[in-house]
Amino acid sequence: MSNQRAGDMTEGLELVHLCSRAEWERSRAEGERRPDGFDPHGAAADRFVHLSTPEQVHLPANRLFGGRTDMVMLRLDAARLGAPVRFEPGVPADPDGMRFPHLYGPIPVDAVFAVDPYLPGDDGTFPPLR
Repeated sequence: MSNQRAGDMTEGLELVHLCSRAEWERSRAEGERRPDGFDPHGAAADRFVHLSTPEQVHLPANRLFGGRTDMVMLRLDAARLGAPVRFEPGVPADPDGMRFPHLYGPIPVDAVFAVDPYLPGDDGTFPPLR
């Protein structure tokens, strides 16, 4: 398991986070993204924000948001996250050995360098980015 502080990561590492357009607008006004249920002092599953690499984002998108047309992808500069990022296993259905980045703190708005719509195809599934 990789255990890194966001500021110690390789400069230029891009991570992504999915949320609805409305959630992003609220987060911008608040200065940070704290998903519903995020609690840095709560149960283990609630202590981190789910992130992905661009290469794997379609997996959680299809598992959690299939068919939704209001999703945006926050493109994040990992060096600006300001909290530890750990690459940890996803769910059993994910490809063997795949690890997802988990941010152990909220996403600062200034770590977001782009916000792109992430729309499903005609069949309701989200395509891979790369």
